[in-house]
Amino acid sequence: MKPYRPERVRLAHEMRATVLLALPLILAQLAAMGSSVIDTVLAGHVSAHVLGAVAVGTNIWSLAIVSGIGIMMAVPPSVAQFDGAGRRLEVGAVFRQALWLALGMGVLLWFAVRHAAPLIDLIGVTPSLRHDVQRFLLAISWGAPALTCYFVLRGLSEGLSLTRPSMYFGFGGLVVLVPLGYVLMFGKLGIPPQGAHGCGVATAIVLWLEMLAFGVYVLCHRHYRGLGLLDRFDWPDLRRIGELLHIGLPMAVTLLAEAGLFVATGLIIATLGESVVASHQVAINVASVFFMIPLGLAMAITVRVGNAVGRGDERGVRYAGLCGIGLTLATQLFSATLMLCLPHYIAMLYTHDPHVITLAVQLIMLAGLFQFSDGIQVASNGALRGLKDTRVPMAITLFAYWVIGMPVGWWLAFHHGMGARGMWIGLISGLSVAAVMLFARFWRSAWKQRWRPLSQRMTAPA
Repeated sequence: MKPYRPERVRLAHEMRATVLLALPLILAQLAAMGSSVIDTVLAGHVSAHVLGAVAVGTNIWSLAIVSGIGIMMAVPPSVAQFDGAGRRLEVGAVFRQALWLALGMGVLLWFAVRHAAPLIDLIGVTPSLRHDVQRFLLAISWGAPALTCYFVLRGLSEGLSLTRPSMYFGFGGLVVLVPLGYVLMFGKLGIPPQGAHGCGVATAIVLWLEMLAFGVYVLCHRHYRGLGLLDRFDWPDLRRIGELLHIGLPMAVTLLAEAGLFVATGLIIATLGESVVASHQVAINVASVFFMIPLGLAMAITVRVGNAVGRGDERGVRYAGLCGIGLTLATQLFSATLMLCLPHYIAMLYTHDPHVITLAVQLIMLAGLFQFSDGIQVASNGALRGLKDTRVPMAITLFAYWVIGMPVGWWLAFHHGMGARGMWIGLISGLSVAAVMLFARFWRSAWKQRWRPLSQRMTAPA
């Protein structure tokens, strides 16, 4: 008879809890990424020119997305720690101040995206693409306030371990985007073809619909009752907003450091011609789709670790973090296998252009090589967010991506004539350094740091 091992029981319980929490988040992230996939596929079937314009515009828009999401990622760990400590009545105050912060960020991002022309000129985007890139950005900028408010609603739900609504509204948005994007981009129902501009309009409309539907759901569903979300009107509280920014700003910088590496890579590649831009967009889209799986797991890890911190459960912190990282490695084995074994078939889903397919296959195989390092770094970062440890991870990512990744990619691309492949090898090196350093940071924190239950503290830890 096998001896009873409570560690095995707890390990199994933690893995099951993480998977149940993560599955809707993974599907929600895939739905969010599905918007980009739909835009890319529709653009690719209009023309290589429209695909190139959407590719460059999407790269610039993604900087706005990660800035807004990064700030709003302060909401899930804050809510999770209060929920884990049984202090649910304090969630409403966090939510109301997060909405003020989201509105301010949304307006700021709207303005920045609409005035991105100097950035387009600075990076030397192919002249034939500039006009359509600008029209795409002008249209999609209207979705910025909806995006930031939507992520407050998501952060509230996910911090309460209610992850299914994110999935529901994410896929609901896709159901609307497919026909709307098709009609506007190709010109149907008496509407003239809008190309890249139509793509931006459709995406902005869908963002507003998703946010409004999620808001109605939160106000009406029984799971959110008793939180006092809108029981009173609060003017902006600089102290509470400052606490959110204290956590969220380093997260935003961290995401910008990583996303900025990918975006800068895409914008540099945009100087190499339309076919190279199109092939890069196909490959980065494939990698981004698969990245949604470890990203969803990382969000679940943040909540599980945050709950354990709120309870003052030191062993729970270790179990939550390490189980999540182990599950992430399993998912990355699957994605790496597909990218390395079936790159040609994957590329053919996006375009029929033989030259674009040939170039994309090379880049998809390189994407397969960085799946493990990408998974480890995002999962470790998720665990550290649950601890509200965001400043050192910010420094690590800045170093890994911009001191290591970008210089290596630039050197290989232009000094060794490797072009897009050289830039992608730079991505691999940056992600690998980040993975090692972030995992080491969590390992050290999980064994050396101590937490008192949040119920014994007067205020949430910064």
